[in-house]
Amino acid sequence: MSADRLIGRFDAVLSDLDGVVYAGPHAIPGAPEALESVKAAGIPVVFVTNNASRSVEQVAEHLSELEVATTGEQVISSAQAAAVVLKNKLDPGAKVMITGSQALAQIVRDAGLEPVWGQEDQPQAVVQGFDPGLGWKDLAEAAFVLADSEVLWVATNTDGSIPQARGIAPGNGTLVAAVRSATKRDPLVAGKPEAPIFTAGAQRVNAQNPVVIGDRLDTDILGGNRAGFATIAVLTGVDTLESILGAVTAERPQIVINELSELFEPLTEAELVTAATGDSHDDDAASPVEARCKGAWAQAHDGGLTVHGDRDDLNAWRAAMAAWWDLNPEVTTAHVPEITWESA
Repeated sequence: MSADRLIGRFDAVLSDLDGVVYAGPHAIPGAPEALESVKAAGIPVVFVTNNASRSVEQVAEHLSELEVATTGEQVISSAQAAAVVLKNKLDPGAKVMITGSQALAQIVRDAGLEPVWGQEDQPQAVVQGFDPGLGWKDLAEAAFVLADSEVLWVATNTDGSIPQARGIAPGNGTLVAAVRSATKRDPLVAGKPEAPIFTAGAQRVNAQNPVVIGDRLDTDILGGNRAGFATIAVLTGVDTLESILGAVTAERPQIVINELSELFEPLTEAELVTAATGDSHDDDAASPVEARCKGAWAQAHDGGLTVHGDRDDLNAWRAAMAAWWDLNPEVTTAHVPEITWESA
């Protein structure tokens, strides 16, 4: 793989699913072909999902139907990531109370730990995952066990909602919140946007320099950044150029592309130019910052951004992001600045 191609920089891809590979039941145009080309180049692809409503085998089957040949081993779920966290923190054979499904219990068992179901079994940890059959008694049992501060608590994910056939329903995060409210404790979270699911995915293929690709800043990009991996935001799903520009620091991707086919193109990177470009600001104001990308350039200042380029040109946005983010390096509240567009 030529190093001048974007994908040539990495030794594995950790890919989100919905919004990157497919939208609902249908493939995003060009995504299956791009992913097959990545694999054909000898770069492993691992699909990363918080979705607890389908097994990894079911996810792999769906991907294969969309012409992305996939096995269960190429999919990592938040339940599997939780088992990795447990395995790393407990002795082999340790008892883990399951607040979740039989499938979660099997994953824990496969990790060399003993699934149990009640306080009387004296578990050393509680793992909580989504199961539509969970009720008050199950959540209460978890709270009783977690009253002992020495008991480890791991949640597969804290997704607030989950898509169902009839609409959006409460997700695992709502059930975790009930136990949190009762215990005044916080769990270790294995799934997005935390790092464990990404580090476990990289470990599965022995990757040293993986890249996380996703369409959502608050799950995919934040989690990849927390894991210390390179991150690529692709514009085929939820987040837009505007929301990426205005993102908080922790959710800013290193790279933005329109679609996955651009993995096989050289990356055009924005270049920062010297900061001060005028004396119209008072002494307390930050100096303007200028960045260029190909034929476009942007100047970030206290009042917002001035961008010289085509609004439909990704390079103009890359210049805008480079300038705005350099001017505002530590941001904890998302804010899309006012942009003045001028012809290049």
